[in-house]
Amino acid sequence: MDIHAKQKVIMHMDGDAFFVACEVAKNPKLKGLPVVTGEERGIVSAFSYEAKALGIVRGLPIFRVKKEFPQVIILPGDYASYARYSEMMFNIVRRYADDVEEYSIDECFAELTGLDRPLKMSYREIAQRIQREITAELGLSISVGVGPTKVLAKVASKYKKPNGFTMIDVGTDAHSSRNILAETPIGKIWGIGTQTTIFLKKKGLITALDFAGKSRNWINDNLSKPHEALWFELNGTSVMPVDPNPKTSYDSVQKTRSFYPATNDPVFLLSQLSKHIEDACAKARHFDLMSSHVSIFLKTRTFEYHNYRFTLDAPTNAPEIITDLIEKHFHKVFRKQVLYRTAGVTLHGLVSKESVAIQGDLFGGGLKTESTKKGEKYEIIHKQIDELEEKFGRNIVYLASTHKARVRDRDEGKGTDADSPDRNLLFL
Repeated sequence: MDIHAKQKVIMHMDGDAFFVACEVAKNPKLKGLPVVTGEERGIVSAFSYEAKALGIVRGLPIFRVKKEFPQVIILPGDYASYARYSEMMFNIVRRYADDVEEYSIDECFAELTGLDRPLKMSYREIAQRIQREITAELGLSISVGVGPTKVLAKVASKYKKPNGFTMIDVGTDAHSSRNILAETPIGKIWGIGTQTTIFLKKKGLITALDFAGKSRNWINDNLSKPHEALWFELNGTSVMPVDPNPKTSYDSVQKTRSFYPATNDPVFLLSQLSKHIEDACAKARHFDLMSSHVSIFLKTRTFEYHNYRFTLDAPTNAPEIITDLIEKHFHKVFRKQVLYRTAGVTLHGLVSKESVAIQGDLFGGGLKTESTKKGEKYEIIHKQIDELEEKFGRNIVYLASTHKARVRDRDEGKGTDADSPDRNLLFL
């Protein structure tokens, strides 16, 4: 860990109510109105600042919005459109910076260090020009933070919203930096989760400044190694470089969707799980990955989770093998008298296809299990299907077990599934 490197200048850009902002950009008549998205999921997934002022929060059931806030405009999510706006937004950042790390669909980091001379602008001017051009060309509001580290830049971008601009320079404006950290709750620091927040508050650490003010030894004695990196970054030393390389691997892939009204139809719920497995396996194949563990869950309309995790006989990315097992284990998550509003699956323990092949050669002694033989057969089939979809579009061929779920999606006219690859929201 190089703690003596020259001070960097890093920008963090964060979209303001991004999904709704994209809807307003498409239809300017929505500007200034209370708008929410998430109709297709049955819960609020995003909301305008006007809707927030009414008391609407993320996850609120859509039926309650209709009942309690009849003035609110409710829209289905258009995730393919959001992905296009995201791409255009990041392309504007790349006009000025070569090293841009796409952190999520509406967030990115950009390395500005040393660009002031060739661009003949101060760092403040570079960041503010990016902000202005995104708003002018795309009609989107973004908040921007600039600092000597990624963590400080992210703290800065969250400091003033919407359409905020905050610059932290610990070298020349240390007083301002201390004020911002003193006003940032400990739980709002990027990388500090709920349990760590509870632990730190018990230790008397309430703000980011409290955390930064502790000694390095205290951090190492009380917390895990990643928190040392946060401590360095909050104190102005960059140890987390901007990574411009696109994500090419995943630890896990999750697919989930909510539906309204809630249902206890086992055929429909199994079809939803099957669809999610098919889509998750497609993403795994895209990265030449295979899963060794799978978990499935159903969530009730009272937000209770029924879940089950099982291990595969051999790593696979073939949905046929996994859906057979889901049908076998479905009774472990399904209750006849219960209404469910969400179904989801997660592929865990992802490993490269190459490593699976090598392991098979080393430890399999050339003998193939029935699961391995099935996997190889399906691999040939899906290679052809994936090539067809590359040419003609997704889901032109799909499993019969997913038909009921896909027909409902199509008939409802909800557009892209909230967790399809087009969304690219999760960077796992």
